Amino acid sequence: MWTLNRYESLIYDIQATSSSIVSSNLVLQRRGKFYCWLVGKVQFAEGIRLEVTEALDFTTESFIRHYSYAVFRGDEKLYWYDSQAHPNELSLQSTHPHHKHIPPDIKHHRIPAPDLSFTEPNLPFLIQEIETQFYRPSAP
Repeated sequence: MWTLNRYESLIYDIQATSSSIVSSNLVLQRRGKFYCWLVGKVQFAEGIRLEVTEALDFTTESFIRHYSYAVFRGDEKLYWYDSQAHPNELSLQSTHPHHKHIPPDIKHHRIPAPDLSFTEPNLPFLIQEIETQFYRPSAP
């Protein structure tokens, strides 16, 4: 089970996990002994930015209560993830409520997000996805 101290170490050492990360201003805003918000941005090379919001409760195994992760290139929002439930959207049931918004019609075009979780940190996956998408050359 994740503790606040363990998660705090992950957050404040996040820049060391990837050479593509230029800076991070992620901060845990405590709301008591076991509750907090994680907010901020992780800036990558070439103008790629990950904006992060998480509501956290370290009294339960499902410590991530709600989240929103958005990826930008400059001012253009490329895609985002959120945990807003869409119980009537059958295509999302396999990973309910985790889903990703993608173009075209980014607000309404949603796909399942099997790699996101309420019980494990999502930032390592998100960073890996950004690196794969923007910084690793594709095979010929």
